[in-house]
Amino acid sequence: MRDELTKVDIEKINDEINYRKYELAPKLREEMSEARAQGDLSENFEYKVAKRNLNRNYSRIRYLERLRDTAIIVETNPDKEVIGLFDRVTLYLEDDEEEIIIQLVTTLRNNIDRMAISKESPIGRAVFGKRVGDRIYVTLDNGSGYYCVVRKIEKGEDDTSLPISSY
Repeated sequence: MRDELTKVDIEKINDEINYRKYELAPKLREEMSEARAQGDLSENFEYKVAKRNLNRNYSRIRYLERLRDTAIIVETNPDKEVIGLFDRVTLYLEDDEEEIIIQLVTTLRNNIDRMAISKESPIGRAVFGKRVGDRIYVTLDNGSGYYCVVRKIEKGEDDTSLPISSY
């Protein structure tokens, strides 16, 4: 499956790749060289940690490059009546009798602490493309679900302050 990302997502990916390749990797290689110089590698904890950190860095670079190279570039939806990417949506949860406000984002910028919810999540898939007043059944991965009603849509823009996820 190919990830749907925005141009800002791609820019953020490129920025992180460049940082990891040209700033972080040289520092990690230097740490590994210093640790190697301390002697016996079989009992050298610093060397093992430095090597692990360097390998993790290269792994993250490969992951980001693959993500960037296979991504489908999407645009935000300008239709004010329909829920699209980066919109803030007020939902009434019928079972809990309470309202929540979520922001739909790309999978790469999902952050539950900020209520930035991926459009690929169960609730994101359910509300994407809906309108104010729509009653929606959100189906969870385990087959259960719940009803919610769209109360309000605030059109949003690609929020550059949302960082990309670490994994």
